[in-house]
Amino acid sequence: MRDGDKAAARRTGLLTTFLLGGLTAVPPLSMDMYLPALPEVTRALTAPAATVQLTLTACLAGMALGQLVVGPMSDRWGRRRPLLVGLLIYIVATAICAAAPGVELLVAFRLLQGLAGAAGIVIARAVVRDLYDGVDMARFFSTLMLISGVAPIVAPLVGGQVLRFTDWRGIFVVLTVIGIALTALVWRRLPETLAPERRQSGGVGDALRTMGGLLGDRVFAGYTFAGGFAFAALFAYIAASPFVVQEIYGASPQTFSLLFGVNSVGLIIVGQINGKILVGRVRLDRVLGVGLVLITLAAAALLLMTTGVFGDAQDIGLVPIAAGLFVLMSAMGITLPNANALALMRTPHAAGSASALLGTSSFLVGAVASPLVGIAGEHTAVPMAVVQLACALIAAAFFVGLCRPWRRPAEAQPTGPATGPATGPVTDAVAGPVTDAVAGTGPGSVAGTGSVAGSGPGTGQGSVAGAGSGSVAGTGQGPVAGTGTDPGTGRTEGAEH
Repeated sequence: MRDGDKAAARRTGLLTTFLLGGLTAVPPLSMDMYLPALPEVTRALTAPAATVQLTLTACLAGMALGQLVVGPMSDRWGRRRPLLVGLLIYIVATAICAAAPGVELLVAFRLLQGLAGAAGIVIARAVVRDLYDGVDMARFFSTLMLISGVAPIVAPLVGGQVLRFTDWRGIFVVLTVIGIALTALVWRRLPETLAPERRQSGGVGDALRTMGGLLGDRVFAGYTFAGGFAFAALFAYIAASPFVVQEIYGASPQTFSLLFGVNSVGLIIVGQINGKILVGRVRLDRVLGVGLVLITLAAAALLLMTTGVFGDAQDIGLVPIAAGLFVLMSAMGITLPNANALALMRTPHAAGSASALLGTSSFLVGAVASPLVGIAGEHTAVPMAVVQLACALIAAAFFVGLCRPWRRPAEAQPTGPATGPATGPVTDAVAGPVTDAVAGTGPGSVAGTGSVAGSGPGTGQGSVAGAGSGSVAGTGQGPVAGTGTDPGTGRTEGAEH
């Protein structure tokens, strides 16, 4: 898309923003509205809790696998056509779920529902990458979190109210209507954001090679898996909380919905603090690290409470457990959007495939976490806390081991083929977010149209190879300050310290 077209698409403004937010809300709508009904589904279909939880796992696995297919399709055929086809299949699958006579058929069509719903998630992220760069992209992801974050608040509340007038099947009827509304809005209002000249013409093999190349980028893989395992900790909460709150602590579906909504408000508030205050002032790497620390501490506290370290779990009561879950959920507001933004900053050449990998890693790990939280039955919260803590620690390990944020002065360097060496020791201190191109010649000059995003002093020393926008040429020493958003397309290589 040309710069003028990007500006025009951005000017479509509020409606496009809400539409993209609605598309990213497909997962919480499909799962969270259904959560208050899980105990009722268990009774109505005479199935054990672990089997009914497979309806969540199937939907999540479908969303993971669907993104692997839809992402490369959107890079080849544009964003609109794959999105519309996916939404139509989502409508049909959801309607069949409403009429499912047994748990086996329900699991099967929840899988299809997830496969089709994946189109909304992956293409919404790719559209954002088409329209925005750098810090602006991170801010827009935080705005999307505000909009899509309303879904986890409203969905359980709506689900709980639907159960007052009908059974669990009515929830899928409401989801079918939501799917129809989104399809109509996409048809009428969402323009194509990927110009024909920017589309990839390769087949499945080329798509797989593209994804392999993305995963071969150590830093991209680090952000992808850090975000994926953090999401798995969130999904462990989503899958287990109906049974923990309602079965163990005896709360009603309406009380559960209220608590779930409060936690989602925490996520939204923290997400807006991230987008409005932190982004552009504090390095995204640093904010992401703080988020992972908070998730880990909250999960550890939940494990201590559920194992009886502070006394019998029943005597402790629901309030401390709810407080721990609130901290864990809120910390996602500075973890998930920054992990996505930092990963996508490195992949301007394959936004659809990169978005697919981000989503697939999150949903696949989440699909594995879902049945594990019910492995010890309905009457203990220990498996939930164990899974959450394990996922948080693994996410932190990927972030520290692969991203190595202390070694990189910039927020993210883009991936792409190097076209020529430019060597020289670099010992610049980088301070502040950088938004405009700095051009010059001689030692220490920065050439191109890219950006260096970050805050606080950072030093790097090594051989820098690669040409194209955003490459660093020559030898220099001194502070670089300013603001800029396009990280460019060259690859930075060399020793890092």
